[in-house]
Amino acid sequence: MNRVTRRAVLWASMVVAGLVAGGCDRGPKEAPTPTPGGAGGTPTPKVRVVMIPKKKGVPYFTSCAEGAKQAAEELGVELIYDGPTDGSAEKAAAMIERWTAQGVDVIAVSPNDPNVLAPAMRAARQKGVRVITWDADGEADAREFMVNQATSREIGFALVDTMVRDLGGKEQAKGDVAIVTATLTAANQNEWIAFMKERLGEYPELRLVEIKPSNEDQRLAFQVTKDLIAAYPDLRGIWGISSVSFPAAAEAVKQAGKSGKVLVTGLSTPNDMKAAVKEGTVKSVVLWNTKDLGYLTVQAAKALIDGRLKPGNATLEAGRLGAKVIEGDRILLGDILVFTKDNIDHFDF
Repeated sequence: MNRVTRRAVLWASMVVAGLVAGGCDRGPKEAPTPTPGGAGGTPTPKVRVVMIPKKKGVPYFTSCAEGAKQAAEELGVELIYDGPTDGSAEKAAAMIERWTAQGVDVIAVSPNDPNVLAPAMRAARQKGVRVITWDADGEADAREFMVNQATSREIGFALVDTMVRDLGGKEQAKGDVAIVTATLTAANQNEWIAFMKERLGEYPELRLVEIKPSNEDQRLAFQVTKDLIAAYPDLRGIWGISSVSFPAAAEAVKQAGKSGKVLVTGLSTPNDMKAAVKEGTVKSVVLWNTKDLGYLTVQAAKALIDGRLKPGNATLEAGRLGAKVIEGDRILLGDILVFTKDNIDHFDF
């Protein structure tokens, strides 16, 4: 074998060895298709938002959750709806602690007792979880923003004005009135009551005689209302200012045979109050669009993570709701609704 032949054989052997070592790959390897998301092809995890109502299972909050789910689907957010079924503030605080430990992005809570929930909310913020409130507010330093259905002044004034109208106007607005609230520690309801008292100053013939808690329990709200009817013969009106106390108060008035004599109004979903409105125990129901409140809450949570929601912002672009006004650290849903027999069938929530 001459020198040229030996070189050819050697070169051929090197090529074969290279092919074997490369798994007989005869062409260049393609770069792997990148996975959409973060660096290195790792998928970007969804933003996780935990939404905690005062009491899970109540139609009002269930309706809020439906709107929240709609926003979550639009934004690609993972929504976790969790809350105490008995309205316990202590259980809500424990849930905040648990979800904080799991490293969620945002916790949106409707505090039943701001003082009880504040330590858990502050601890969540210290660990990097963004915390907002919705429906009801907490301690100001325990959250960044509140998603508010309307100003407390608007709600308090609307409750009084609706009662006066249902009684026949200012000239007929005379006698004793009472309030059945959720709990005496509910910050939002206490603010509403303060503005209700202010507005009642314009109707001196209406005397606010009692403010009774129902502890978000229908049976207690029913009994409290019966007691009020028995204690005050001149009782003309009762406000049920939670979605639990209002239907129960209306049922108590009906069973006492006082429909039309003791007017009941307050805050609840139209679906819960349709029967009472149609039979005349209730003339008006005051509320806001609960689905929109839940929707706005998730929109705010995502905007907070994206950096679109910051202190000093005047508005928030909130999907199908458009631009919502921000007053200080409160994002306002606005648009209080009043449901009567003429329009209540047009609403389904």
